[in-house]
Amino acid sequence: LQSNGCCIGPGFTEENREPEEETIIKIAGNSYLVSPNLPDFHSCSPGWSSAFYGAECFDSEVHSYMKTLGKQKSSESQNIDAKKVELEQLLMMETKNYRKTIKFYQKLLQKERRSKGPETKSMLPKLRGQLEEMKSKVQFLELVKKYIMYAEQWGVESCVLPTVIHNGRTDTVDVAPTDELSLLLYYNTEKHQCNNQNGVRVLQAGTPLGLMAHLYSRNAFLEGYVQQFLYTFRYFCTQEEFLQFLLDRISSTLSSASLDPSTSLTKICNRSFYILQAWIEDCYSVDFATNTDLLCTLKEFISTKVAPLNGYGERLLSLLEDASARKSGSAHQCSSMDKCEEEGEEDRKTLRSLCKKLSEDVSRKACLFFRLQYTEHNFNWKLSKGMGPIAQYQRERLRTTSSVLPKPCYNSFTEEFPVSFGKADEVGPYLLIDYSAQQLCCQLTLQQQEVFHKCHPVHFLNSRALGVKDKCVAVQKAVSTEAVSLKVCNLFLSKCIQDQYLLQLLRNADSISTWVAAEIVTCHTSKLQVSLLSKFLLIAKCCYEQRNFATAMQILAGLENLIVRQLPAWKILPAKVAEIMEELKAVEVFLKSDSLCLMEGERFKTLPTIPSAHVLAMHVQQLETGGFTMTNGAHKWTKLRNIAKVVSQVHAFQENPYTYTPDFKVQSYLRQRITHFKDADISALAADNCANFHQIPAEKHSRKIQDTLRRMKATFQ
Repeated sequence: LQSNGCCIGPGFTEENREPEEETIIKIAGNSYLVSPNLPDFHSCSPGWSSAFYGAECFDSEVHSYMKTLGKQKSSESQNIDAKKVELEQLLMMETKNYRKTIKFYQKLLQKERRSKGPETKSMLPKLRGQLEEMKSKVQFLELVKKYIMYAEQWGVESCVLPTVIHNGRTDTVDVAPTDELSLLLYYNTEKHQCNNQNGVRVLQAGTPLGLMAHLYSRNAFLEGYVQQFLYTFRYFCTQEEFLQFLLDRISSTLSSASLDPSTSLTKICNRSFYILQAWIEDCYSVDFATNTDLLCTLKEFISTKVAPLNGYGERLLSLLEDASARKSGSAHQCSSMDKCEEEGEEDRKTLRSLCKKLSEDVSRKACLFFRLQYTEHNFNWKLSKGMGPIAQYQRERLRTTSSVLPKPCYNSFTEEFPVSFGKADEVGPYLLIDYSAQQLCCQLTLQQQEVFHKCHPVHFLNSRALGVKDKCVAVQKAVSTEAVSLKVCNLFLSKCIQDQYLLQLLRNADSISTWVAAEIVTCHTSKLQVSLLSKFLLIAKCCYEQRNFATAMQILAGLENLIVRQLPAWKILPAKVAEIMEELKAVEVFLKSDSLCLMEGERFKTLPTIPSAHVLAMHVQQLETGGFTMTNGAHKWTKLRNIAKVVSQVHAFQENPYTYTPDFKVQSYLRQRITHFKDADISALAADNCANFHQIPAEKHSRKIQDTLRRMKATFQ
């Protein structure tokens, strides 16, 4: 069961909180609390569903319900304030009943587990059905509330849009309605599914100025245009141009706007504030956090021009401060994971010497190869039985392979764990074998989720300019050390600043694929290789069954490495395990078949999902193929709308996180192994291991020679 974006089930511990106590604002997919002294300051970001569903986000049932709200009698006229009051009362009552029913269901479920009585068993299915009905009603009322919030109260008719443009100029003159044709191009539809009106006009193309002006149209929020615009405007204007457009509209209308909401100046002023707030809430991390000049321009304008005349200015400044604080907090949380790449060489040498010093005692007492076994509370070293004859060879092989591996870089977590983590090359792959595939799948999924939740839909746009191509592995090694040329493939405007977080996602994926291949080719026996192959295949199967397609495809890429595919261990792999490889390839074909394949049905709304970053980037590149403008110079909005729909699934998947229990020791081990093999040369590692080559036993070889000689001798007799 799910309510308000949080999973609710038998094990859910819910806070007894009234909805009116706190106001929640969402910024870049995250929620945070704002001061309760701003009762009317709600979130203006339409969210991913607006960009994905468009006008279909609000169906005919919502429109019909809106007509009945706020009318005590059939003769009374509709009033937006009366609708809000009645809806808030209904939503508060239904939410309270839903929470009470959930608590009763949890108590009843615990009672059924203890007593297992027949009466309790018969009541649970009925109560579960009631919960589903109540949840659906709460979600429907929330949708109606969103409709009222984005209703046409601050929009203008399309014929007034030229006035919106000229309001930002010094020579404000009346513009004829026919001038709209030079700014925007529409096409008519026979019938609109939501409001059953004939001849609905749908935007087809427009000039940059016209597309920005269309944000002020009456149904821009309701039809999903605002969210789609925020995702894709960088194709036809820069962040500075868009900000200046909004600030000009605010400057020209702020002093003249009256309290009467029916005047055009008031509508233009309030809609400008709403669009600006939605932009900050949804795209602060990709537009303002990466462009200090843009942020300073906005803050200065609000402080000097808006705050003295309108109380909305203080709210926007508070919103910017909170967004900046969350961005800084997020950067601080990920600093520990990226510390190894940012530390100086002296710090790394100090950490390595510390690790060496910590492991001296164990190294002196044991000359055999140790096997690491993890217990529930700590890590213990134990001698591996039957491994004495290969210990000396193993040590020699490790010295040789160290020459083709990059210098290990240890994070600060090395100091927090026992000596077993001091040298990753001595630990080997044994911890992977000791743990189940499900356990490793959960920890890898949590690590992948940490990286995925920092990305934004805008990061997947214009990826060709970042050097991302169909062959991910070759690209990442090229872009990691040198600057990328933006002249040839850049689809954004030349002055548009683009965040390159997508490259970090793809480099992380490449590191995991390289780690998978390196772990397998460095195994000293075919038996160990079979165990690791089986383990990685089972992990990948668990990942895609849990809808973590990112890690599943990363493991598949490692297993499809040319060196790995030629290993003799594949021939002795159990048939049932080998079939998983074909399943993974089928999943890869499925992911590449359709850009919206993971959004089909209702599963993505309730189940956590992590898509493959490279596959999604390739889908967006395919949509970006072809011209963005028509012969008259207008930009194709139908093309931009399809791109926005595809990238909106990033925010959709981020709404449902995985709730696995993190095992920080295992995650630290995995990170260390991945970092250890991050830039390794797989062919050089494989060449140093005799288990990677097909070998014919000496006795069998001599027997073949004797049989051949015997047959030749028989021919002469």
